[in-house]
Amino acid sequence: MKITFNTKNINKINKIAQLALLDTAEALKTDLIQSQTMPFDTGTMQNDSTFVDDKRIIKGVATIVTDTPYARKVYFDPEITIHQEKNPNAKRYWFDDYIEGEKKNLPIKYYAQMLKRRQK
Repeated sequence: MKITFNTKNINKINKIAQLALLDTAEALKTDLIQSQTMPFDTGTMQNDSTFVDDKRIIKGVATIVTDTPYARKVYFDPEITIHQEKNPNAKRYWFDDYIEGEKKNLPIKYYAQMLKRRQK
């Protein structure tokens, strides 16, 4: 018995899956910003330093990164006071809703939507 793979179609499916993953990460970043849960002072951390890192997309990994020296401190330091004047829902662990909170199923939902959209 001989098995032949249609590598052209497999590559096409992989590319669609990668693009859908990238779309999902961008949609989650947008949701994070629109939810106004990220601490906000001047907007640098949220608007300029938060981005989707797609360097490992070929391995099925897309990461939302906040690349500022103080982001880690704000996220983990209990002594930092989180103000809510500019982002009314701002909180220390702004990604928790997507990991274990009310939005934990949102990445899967978005990925299914993006995959369906990319297949057309």
